[in-house]
Amino acid sequence: MLISIIGNAGCGKTTLFQALSGAGMNGHITADQGSITTIDVPDERLDTLTKIFRPRKTVYARIEAADTAAIREGDAKNETMNPKMLHRLRSSDAFLLVLRYFDNGNVVDPVGDYHALNTEFILADIAQIEKRLERIKNQNGKKDNPLLQQEKILLEECLSHLNEGKSLSALPTIRENGKMLRSFQFLSEKPMMVVINHTEERGHEMDGVLKAIKPALPGNVPAVAVCAKLEAELALVSPDERSGLMAEYGITETIRSTIIQLSSRILGLISFLTVGEDECRAWPIREGMSAQDAAGTIHSNFCDRFIRAETVAYDAFIEHKGFAGCKKAGLWRLEGKTYIVRDGDILTIRAGN
Repeated sequence: MLISIIGNAGCGKTTLFQALSGAGMNGHITADQGSITTIDVPDERLDTLTKIFRPRKTVYARIEAADTAAIREGDAKNETMNPKMLHRLRSSDAFLLVLRYFDNGNVVDPVGDYHALNTEFILADIAQIEKRLERIKNQNGKKDNPLLQQEKILLEECLSHLNEGKSLSALPTIRENGKMLRSFQFLSEKPMMVVINHTEERGHEMDGVLKAIKPALPGNVPAVAVCAKLEAELALVSPDERSGLMAEYGITETIRSTIIQLSSRILGLISFLTVGEDECRAWPIREGMSAQDAAGTIHSNFCDRFIRAETVAYDAFIEHKGFAGCKKAGLWRLEGKTYIVRDGDILTIRAGN
């Protein structure tokens, strides 16, 4: 899952990225000079299974976070957004929007900054839809194509919604016709988290700031406040030192832990588990995914050649001390293609050659 960190120039995106990366994290620079870090998602279930199976390798569910270039007012209208960055934004699963709440010589206005960036996304989506509708119009000879006409109707509805200044995330049509519109990767449709970046001195103001900004956000957009500079410093010290500093500053949870939880929530993520002597692993998937589709996250061939999934709930596995105990208790099951995977299911995929 890829989370792109976005915001205006000077808002503290890179500092927050450093806080999420931490010491010893797997960060690297991509071809378009953007930084990406991989964050392991802690999972006590996987820790327990590792102690039981003692595998050669343990792999946690992972979230990728990407630092991006600043988004400036007028980028969408003037088509001045870097094409590589635009591609990354469109391919992201969600956004982490950083809003500045400290003085850097410009007016401090997190609500205004949110609306300005949201407008850029709306304008970018409008331009994308208008270009596609123009191509549909010019595709003579395909006017009777029912799929093309359905796409045209859906895009016109999306365009009307956007022209009212509304994000596509608030349009039911997007949820109801997700498969047909998925390839467009609309920016204003993507799930978002908001971080208010403040200085240590202004921390006491954050309750009021969060109350002020939440009415400006769509109802499903979570917002948290953090001093990114302090969090970046915490990420560089040892766990023991970090615990002491967190207690000193009254921090109960690191921003990395908070973002992991928020990401899972807004993306509707759960994890199924695979176990064995070679590897114990947590696989993140969308809630509601079938066993066949979940198998495809392990290997695409498993989806195409899926036969059955041997399934045991993690809690049952622990309670009955393994697969043999679960079989004896009638809790080991063979599930078919349409079985909806549950969080914590331990799966063994049976697939044809």
